Amino acid sequence: MTAQQFGVLLVSGRLTHQEGYALELRDDPRCTIVGLTDEIGVDPERAQLNRHFANDMEIPYWPDLEEALAREDVQIVSICAEPERRGRIAARCADAGKHIYVDKPMTPYLAAADAVVAAVERAGVRSQMFSSNHQDWVQEAIQFVESGELGELVAIHVDNLFAKGPGGSATLGRPRRAVYPPIISNFVDTKAELYAMGVYAIGLVGLISGRAVETVYGSTGNYFFAAHQGRNVEDFGFLSMTLEGGATATITGGRMGWTSHPAGGTNQIYLVGTRGSLLVDANRPRLEVYNSSPPWTPPPVNPRDPMGFWRTAQEEVNAQPKRTHAPFSNMLDSRSDASHFIDCIVEGRESGMNARAAAKLTEILLAGYLSAAEGRVVQLPLPRAG
Repeated sequence: MTAQQFGVLLVSGRLTHQEGYALELRDDPRCTIVGLTDEIGVDPERAQLNRHFANDMEIPYWPDLEEALAREDVQIVSICAEPERRGRIAARCADAGKHIYVDKPMTPYLAAADAVVAAVERAGVRSQMFSSNHQDWVQEAIQFVESGELGELVAIHVDNLFAKGPGGSATLGRPRRAVYPPIISNFVDTKAELYAMGVYAIGLVGLISGRAVETVYGSTGNYFFAAHQGRNVEDFGFLSMTLEGGATATITGGRMGWTSHPAGGTNQIYLVGTRGSLLVDANRPRLEVYNSSPPWTPPPVNPRDPMGFWRTAQEEVNAQPKRTHAPFSNMLDSRSDASHFIDCIVEGRESGMNARAAAKLTEILLAGYLSAAEGRVVQLPLPRAG
């Protein structure tokens, strides 16, 4: 194996974001997928889903993570275990001397986030959490800020709202009882959407502003899905943050249903400077297509994936892509987030969304949930146990 070729080990398979990450890593000519593994003792359904995905990828399934990490042909691990397990697996892989590519968010636990950072820095490996940082529309926003055309940045707002799932079923007007620690578990029909989607928006605030978050005020709601409401898991979240130097940042993160948007959802950045303001929209510029094709309709509900989280489950019900909006940025984007991580390894440099940056997002999210539960502004950093 040459210095430019890396063996990649997958952790967890079907019905995780591994369904996308693994294909992106396989498509990078510098990578070879060598196998799939997981922790000993995962529940039988997860083990079966792992085996199915290993068969899909035509790679071996090794059911013992420790044995897989001992292999000399593994240099990178792509980690897509459930949120509750993700942090400890990432720390273990780093301690084994492997570069780690981690699903988002890295972990819902502050102690686990700190442990991943310590393991990565102790081992001297590279790390990256998946983000939207490298997408064309995001890079456009960064270029405007760096050009100085807007003057000094004084405020930033980011919307990240995902248009999937059978929305319109929530009982509106029912008060939401926010709890802390938040309910994060990935149920088959729900995710904590501030956690799952808001993490992108918070990451963009730090990337574009270059400033640390000092205080957080958060609110969560249930506006779209009865399933989220029944499990007391939010489908929408809002954070207001003060940044070092006095700038203000706000974000929304959530899921709002298939029929709420003609493309993948509302993804946009508002920038306010001392000399001007700017809106950057992931869905602009775009082609809008109107023809004799029948209008797009939501797919049949797959009981294994009613929210449309996973590619393989949606293929089972023949889900079709939306075609009315064709954003140019999506059409022109030719390099994956995973390939940017391989660049970091090859060039010996840190990723902009490394373990330390990802851990900071965990802390901000937890501060937002604490604020929502207690109705107060929360100061960072959060206290550590002990």
